[in-house]
Amino acid sequence: MCPIHLITLALCAAMTAFAEPSAPIPLWSNGAPGEQPGPGNERDTTTAKDGLIAGQRVARIGGITNPTIQIFSPPAGKKTGAAVIVFPGGGYRILALDLEGTEVCEWLNRIGVTGVLLKYRVPPHEGAVRYAAPLQDAQRALRVVRSRAQEWGIDPARVGVLGFSAGGHLAAAASTNYDEQTYPPGDAADKLSDRPDFAVIIYPGYLAVKEDGDKLPPEIKVSANTPPTFLVQAEDDPVRVENSLTYYVALKNAKVPAEMHLYAKGGHGYGQRPTELPVTLWPKLAEQWFHTIGVVK
Repeated sequence: MCPIHLITLALCAAMTAFAEPSAPIPLWSNGAPGEQPGPGNERDTTTAKDGLIAGQRVARIGGITNPTIQIFSPPAGKKTGAAVIVFPGGGYRILALDLEGTEVCEWLNRIGVTGVLLKYRVPPHEGAVRYAAPLQDAQRALRVVRSRAQEWGIDPARVGVLGFSAGGHLAAAASTNYDEQTYPPGDAADKLSDRPDFAVIIYPGYLAVKEDGDKLPPEIKVSANTPPTFLVQAEDDPVRVENSLTYYVALKNAKVPAEMHLYAKGGHGYGQRPTELPVTLWPKLAEQWFHTIGVVK
């Protein structure tokens, strides 16, 4: 085969590796609860002083008042039917939308899983509980995805969540507050379950209250019905490895299937961009775990 044909085949393979993601889909049919209508002041807050991750810039999006979801579908021949709603981190102030969002959805597509990027509301309004609006958005996203599962080629019984940092706290909150109605029902989707079928939590924050002997915060109510969970963190994480340890022990005590990976080095905020550190190999371990729990057949 001549070289030009080889190049053409390579380009075709690259083009079919990912389907074009959907346009952003408004999460709320009549606007998010408690938000004023209008365009808001959403913007990329990244400056030249912000550090690079694995040699690349990070998009730090703030001022989000109109939450959306965006669907990243694998090629039809590779689709497994599983879906993961991705919660980027950012301390509930901004969202690392590429590092912990779009790039993660692209990885999920490579293993046949539909990625759903949730752009949830940040930062909180003055005086508001920092996770309250994001939890409403997370619950609504789970319900909307299940309501359109047939349209998007998703098994509604295999819909999980994946969160980084503050998004890891949000994933834990969604995993332990699914029986609480945090907003008034608005349409038929709100009659569906908002319980994740599984959770992946990467370098979480806000899961251990240092001033209270590293107990769980009151909003994280682990029970036997908390979904199976996969945890990753590094011991040198400035956001304290106790966040993962505390949550893991609570899962263990409740007899919830859980898998935890701890690494000596890695710090915080690496997403799934590969570096020389072994902690950035976590996506391969998560893929194996998806098979272990039967999410990917």
